[in-house]
Amino acid sequence: MTPELFPPSMEKNDTRAKTFIWIVSVVVFAAVAFLAKFRLSVDLGFNVHFFAQLNAIINSAVAILLIAGLVAVKQRNYQLHKKIMLTAIILSVLFLVSYICHHLLAGDTKFGDLNHDGILSEEEKSAAGSLRIFYYIILITHIPLAAIILPFILFTAYRSLIGEYEQHKKLARITWPVWLYVAITGVLVYVMISPYYS
Repeated sequence: MTPELFPPSMEKNDTRAKTFIWIVSVVVFAAVAFLAKFRLSVDLGFNVHFFAQLNAIINSAVAILLIAGLVAVKQRNYQLHKKIMLTAIILSVLFLVSYICHHLLAGDTKFGDLNHDGILSEEEKSAAGSLRIFYYIILITHIPLAAIILPFILFTAYRSLIGEYEQHKKLARITWPVWLYVAITGVLVYVMISPYYS
């Protein structure tokens, strides 16, 4: 059974869809960039780095779902593929909420900051060694790709939902590997930075 045999899940309206996707993408980007500059001092009764751990769990689940979604579509199980990918999108929305919560409540953590004073001494830099360079290489590739992937995800999903499967497939060839990279490196960033959480 080919995807063309499935009726579209929604009515095509490119103008409305483009407006919605770009508004959502800009608002999310602005919220993350703007809120990253602030920190709330609120006692929630638990370690706020729980949100970072939750982010890593969500990113792990998204990475697994992306691989499962690829396997499903290669096996021509398009209904399963659709369910898997929509689940990955829903989890990514939860990730965004958790990510904003973490940055608002925990602030920034510097890699190698053993005494949690926000300043890296020469001793701390030396202790972190070349691992610190590797961490920042991962981080500087992860952040811009995470910032630009959202509209690609939404446009890719939209093309599928309106039944334009060839366009969906073309977009997915760009979206899927970038999204997977963002999810995997998100977990890697957490694993590397978490020892320095206060």
